[in-house]
Amino acid sequence: MILLSGTPFQQSGMWPSGSIESMIIQRMNEDTLVYPYSSLDELSFELKLRKNIILSAKAMNQSSAEFAIFATSRCNPEYWHLTDIGGFQMRQDVKPSGAIQDIYKNSSQYAFECAGAMIIIYYHAVLNVIGELSFNQLFPNIHIYSWHSDPDLGIQIIRTDDFLPGDIVYFNNPDFDPKLSQWRGENAVVLGDGTYFGHGLGVRTAEQMIQALNQRRRPGSNQSAYLENGVKRPAFKHLARFSMPSRNHSFIKYQYVIVPHNETSISFERYMFLLIAAYNHM
Repeated sequence: MILLSGTPFQQSGMWPSGSIESMIIQRMNEDTLVYPYSSLDELSFELKLRKNIILSAKAMNQSSAEFAIFATSRCNPEYWHLTDIGGFQMRQDVKPSGAIQDIYKNSSQYAFECAGAMIIIYYHAVLNVIGELSFNQLFPNIHIYSWHSDPDLGIQIIRTDDFLPGDIVYFNNPDFDPKLSQWRGENAVVLGDGTYFGHGLGVRTAEQMIQALNQRRRPGSNQSAYLENGVKRPAFKHLARFSMPSRNHSFIKYQYVIVPHNETSISFERYMFLLIAAYNHM
């Protein structure tokens, strides 16, 4: 259910029937969760960002960027430094917007795993919604590695079986072949038409994703891969605050530490476990 200033919100004529926005509103109203918004602008921003997450996922699927484990990751050195652990550290003499756009523009120069792909999709979608000026002010020092992200993306976990277009889900392959550990799972964007995009497996239905992962299980295993009952979402309401380029977004903020782990294709939950463990040992 959608609540707009405390009042149930029904579909309006703002979005054509059959559009992605209209589909998202319908799914929200059918959901058991409550989606509260203080204004129509706040709701509109989330719809626009969700739509752009889907568009960025589809654009990555059509690109020449390859799937790779951390040891064989690669990037365009004109925009990024390739780190010793297989991450991409943005050069300080380029604009953040240009660095993210280059991953799509010169995609043949890039190879990365599926968790980092989700972060790239988030950055690309946010850039296309809030514009270059606000994006460059908000994300001045981008580092792509696994699920590491800027705090202002505000990625959160919601436990639910009701997936919305633009959500990110995880297909877990618990009995993966140790020789093919990059197939321990697949992070994927919900495209809204019954399919999902995962960098490595491409666009498939849930059944096709599970079938593909099952083919990469430990020899003799009968334990099937499965779709977890949870989604990842950025902090839509927080990001909406930065959608106006006239605001002054200059500030100093705390960045998360980067947790080297060499576990390709892990879930966001697994990365958060490693991150918390790292802070507990500091």
